[in-house]
Amino acid sequence: MASLLSKFPGLESIPPLWLKIAIVAIWVLLILIIAWGINRFAKNDPEVVRKVVHIGTGNVILLAWWLDIPASVGITASILASAVTLLSYRLPILPGINSVGRQSLGTFFYSVSFGILVAYFWYVQQPQYAALGILVMTWGDGLAALIGQRFGKHKYKVFGGQKSWEGSLTMALASYLASSLVLLGVQGNIWQTWVISLLVALVATGLEAFSFLGIDNLTVPLGSAALAYTLIQLL
Repeated sequence: MASLLSKFPGLESIPPLWLKIAIVAIWVLLILIIAWGINRFAKNDPEVVRKVVHIGTGNVILLAWWLDIPASVGITASILASAVTLLSYRLPILPGINSVGRQSLGTFFYSVSFGILVAYFWYVQQPQYAALGILVMTWGDGLAALIGQRFGKHKYKVFGGQKSWEGSLTMALASYLASSLVLLGVQGNIWQTWVISLLVALVATGLEAFSFLGIDNLTVPLGSAALAYTLIQLL
């Protein structure tokens, strides 16, 4: 897989793998420090802490893509993150991150989806679809939760779970924007970019509405990436 760094003469061999990993690690550490600070001084709003981590760590997929980090690194990180999140449901390892006021495996599913997408789309040399799937979840679900909880006045229920139309609209708009930006950067300003992004946004919004036990953190990124990839092949 050709690294995006090859587009810049003289930078093909810079940085080496250890530095790439260090860049990602520093980014994740920075997000966790910010989340800790918010949790320390805004304990009355744990959802903000969760979504800061949700959105901040999700953008790691862009670093992995742009820096051309090997799939093995991403998969290993996913396995470790999944193990830590599972353990955190029993022990206070990640205070504030798993405190959602309801039974949920969302953080665990989030880590798993990262590993699955990296494993497959790095293998087929189409990392942009892994990025698309993760970013739809990162920004779409993250902003939908914040907007829905703060401004969601019009509620509806799906299989016992309560959502708001304001949150779902935010999910659709953020998903469309994330998908459009990824596809626009890869294949340019063609009609497929906008149509596929719209379809991905609609499907992602539907999947996010069904969030029993946090399963949307798995179905949304996998479904969005698979749909975009399939439609590109067909169109």
